[in-house]
Amino acid sequence: MPSPYLTLNETVEHETEVRRSRFICAVAPARTVEEAAAFIARRRALHPSATHNCTAYVIGQRLQKGDDDGEPGGTAGTPMVQALVGRGYNDVAAVVTRYFGGVLLGAGGLVRAYGSAVTETLDRAEPVRMVPARLVRVAVAHDQAGRVENDLRASRHAVRDVAYGAEVVFSVAVGEDDVAAFADWVATLTAGRARVEPGEDIHVPEPPRH
Repeated sequence: MPSPYLTLNETVEHETEVRRSRFICAVAPARTVEEAAAFIARRRALHPSATHNCTAYVIGQRLQKGDDDGEPGGTAGTPMVQALVGRGYNDVAAVVTRYFGGVLLGAGGLVRAYGSAVTETLDRAEPVRMVPARLVRVAVAHDQAGRVENDLRASRHAVRDVAYGAEVVFSVAVGEDDVAAFADWVATLTAGRARVEPGEDIHVPEPPRH
């Protein structure tokens, strides 16, 4: 079963200094490799004269990549990835921009500096907790679709897509623990005429606790 994870809704930036070198870290939401690449390109364009723009991203809880950008191998990208994973983050990208201050840090010092740049930035973030859910498809006849759509959109479950064909199919994000109750609710709502099919695993923001 998929696990909960943390992500971001907006970019967070923080600067640290280690032995006269400036480390400027920015962490942003990135749900695809393309979004991560675009964010990295923007940061590099913002700091074209930096000594290094080292990068890391974690996407889909499985895809992890770090880039040392000229620092000694394994001293920047890897500790950045480890910092993101260690804090439980996913679907995020990080760029640490370094302006060299004239003092060599050594491999251990670089690992600590790049890892700490990310963790200290995450300390300033407002994480969004994402919890396991299913994309449930609800198929109804056209004569029921209007009322069903109104009730679905008024519920706490997000309607992700509506497809019109021989019948109308709503794709609804439903929390993993709520799938059975949701199916029962739809059955009552439609007098048993709807077809409910749980689909792929997804994640949704954790609902606020009241």
